Amino acid sequence: MKAYVIGLDYGSDSVRAVLIDTQNGAELASEVFWYPRWKKQQFCNAGINQFRQHPLDHIEGLEHTIKSVISQSQVNPNAVVSICIDTTGSSPLPLTKDGTPLALVEGFKENPNAMMVLWKDHTAVKEANQINDLARSWGGEDYTKYEGGIYSSEWFWAKILHIVREDKAVKEAAHTWMEHCDYMTYMLVDNNDLATFKRSRCAAGHKAMWHKSWNGLPAEEFLGQLDPYLAALRGNLYDDTFTSDDIAGHLNQEWAERLGLTTKTVIAVGTFDAHSGAVGAKVDNHALVRVMGTSTCDIMVSSEEIIGDNCVKGICGQVDGSVIPGFIGLEAGQSAFGDVLAWFKNVLAWPIDNLVMKSSILSEEQKQKLQEEIDATFIRTLAEQAEQIPLEEAVPIALDWVNGRRTPDANQELKAAVSGISLGTKAPHIFKALVNAICFGSKMIVDRFESEGVKIESVIGIGGVARKSPFIMQTLANVLNMPIKVAESDQAPALGAAIYAAVAAGVYDNVIEASKIMGSDFEAEYFPQSNQVKTYANLMESYKALGAFVENTLKSNHYEFQV
Repeated sequence: MKAYVIGLDYGSDSVRAVLIDTQNGAELASEVFWYPRWKKQQFCNAGINQFRQHPLDHIEGLEHTIKSVISQSQVNPNAVVSICIDTTGSSPLPLTKDGTPLALVEGFKENPNAMMVLWKDHTAVKEANQINDLARSWGGEDYTKYEGGIYSSEWFWAKILHIVREDKAVKEAAHTWMEHCDYMTYMLVDNNDLATFKRSRCAAGHKAMWHKSWNGLPAEEFLGQLDPYLAALRGNLYDDTFTSDDIAGHLNQEWAERLGLTTKTVIAVGTFDAHSGAVGAKVDNHALVRVMGTSTCDIMVSSEEIIGDNCVKGICGQVDGSVIPGFIGLEAGQSAFGDVLAWFKNVLAWPIDNLVMKSSILSEEQKQKLQEEIDATFIRTLAEQAEQIPLEEAVPIALDWVNGRRTPDANQELKAAVSGISLGTKAPHIFKALVNAICFGSKMIVDRFESEGVKIESVIGIGGVARKSPFIMQTLANVLNMPIKVAESDQAPALGAAIYAAVAAGVYDNVIEASKIMGSDFEAEYFPQSNQVKTYANLMESYKALGAFVENTLKSNHYEFQV
């Protein structure tokens, strides 16, 4: 009998499921579910960088998408041998002692602090700074050294510390916390024992300072100096972690009935979307996989013989067994990529939203059709006009830090800036400056890897931006001065999760073997244009100069100049 697997990929805005034939990686069915509460921006406050999600968005999405792909494909439920879930991260969720998400408990159902804290939530900047200060000064192990040397406000401990300081009720009710990828896996498996449930190596190593050299998570003595709650919490978390080719359990009876599957279905250990995306794109030694969406994650793998105990500075972690078991997984990224362009679209759309769409001259039907046309053509038209601007024509210099900087050298307090605006600057000029900025930010990451001795021989792009924007991809090839392949799959992270699932179910012996057969082919390749590489190299120097000025001379949001 044929064997099929399901990869479930939780992104920032939606969850998508794919049902994959393990023999050849063919996608038999796919389904997307957009989070209804998130779409309304419930529990969010962009003004203070607060981005929370209700777990019901994720639970409802899981049920809808998996049932849909089974229905579409008409496969025998007995032939669905495994499921693996990937999510964004770090996105922790508070749980009660019996493993219930706090947001599902009476009294917390509308409390943002009881929700999942999405990766892009930056309310914990102060707490991240305190973690960094303590790690360098307390006299013991520097627990940040395998996290690039800087702990980010986007990550596990900083977010929890912020919540429990802000909300006493949540602090008292939250027995433990789980990363999003762990909770969705825990919900499905037949093991409901929090103490023995298998947590993700990817999540723990890259975001929670877990490392085998200090026997797991940071010591209670360290955590207790931040807050006694964290020291107590450590005992309610975990010691061991597991890679995503391992079995977390089997599908429990409740969810087997809800999904129309059987309790024989294996549930693999959860993982992060960027890591599974790299697997879906056939990541290999010396290949940099860029997962390009609202933000980017830049993923590499390397052998322990090459990396050894060397700590790559300024990245998001190096973890034995993340991405591909048996290799060291390396992660970097940009806090905003597509989000930079989405921000600019929102700025330009203000008069449309507040004047045109509120006009009494247009009917509601006309407004709806106009809005649909604008949504379909807005970015494409800007890109087409920006692409036509000659390189010798003056284009502003911009920074990509609209959501802070993830790497190199995490600093979520940084803000973006634009310089070189004149009376001749039009919207396409600024758009081109922003495209340049996100590509320059990518170049900074590549340069950091290489300066730290991590060789890059090829670049692979996956995600919506990679597949839909030739303008951005060609600019990126020129800036990096490297060819870039684009993965064919629309759902590379979900496909990667399916590959993990196939290995966990025993269909393949290891992830590398499975990815060669099931992984995505490539649909395009962009090569550097020799007549533009030098120009972009010069513009890159202007980007660096503006970045240094904003970071070192301007203080936070205030114009406090050094003399």
